[in-house]
Amino acid sequence: MIRTTFALLLALGAALPAFADDGDIDKVNGSIQVAEGGSAGKLSTVNGGIHVGSNAHARSAETVNGGIEVGSGATLDSLETVNGGLRVGSQVHIAKGVTAVNGSITLGEGTDVAGKLENVNGGIKLDAAHVGGGIQTVNGDLTIGANSRVEGGIFIDENHSIFNWGTSRKPRIVIGPHAVVQGTLKFKREVDLYVSDSATIGPVEGAMPQKFSGDQPPQ
Repeated sequence: MIRTTFALLLALGAALPAFADDGDIDKVNGSIQVAEGGSAGKLSTVNGGIHVGSNAHARSAETVNGGIEVGSGATLDSLETVNGGLRVGSQVHIAKGVTAVNGSITLGEGTDVAGKLENVNGGIKLDAAHVGGGIQTVNGDLTIGANSRVEGGIFIDENHSIFNWGTSRKPRIVIGPHAVVQGTLKFKREVDLYVSDSATIGPVEGAMPQKFSGDQPPQ
């Protein structure tokens, strides 16, 4: 599922702190910041977070053992993290995909991810956001908030991890008011699936949708 995880670990683990001519920044044991309205190349760090300011541009952001925060109006090609969450502000454009291994993903209002959105452990939340390449996850709740749009469907995979053996909690999947999910919603494990009566979804495999009215389903 996470194709680049081991390559990312190896590449970042071997990196030394460096500032390349093209704006690339590599660090070990340190955070990276791109100022509001600034520009950078590839951002990579181990044991540190990454902050991309509002209306800034970077080619990509990758971190191991740290989170990534992206300010409103920023643009990047991709975001990847291992052991850290991803918080993306409003009106952000991600030209490719967003990947997390152990961490939550939050997309702000009007944000556009052209590619795939995927993680393994951690919740995913869209706030009137768009994902063009589908959503894939294993553990954690998924909220497709009001007026969000997902193309490429949703896939919840089986939990094969030995570290989660015996875990009985079912992920809570919510498709909010006026949200649209094009493509198949496929579930390889038990979930609680709630779909707003004003939402539009594709075929569902492996779960029984429960309709709800209003802003949120019952807790």
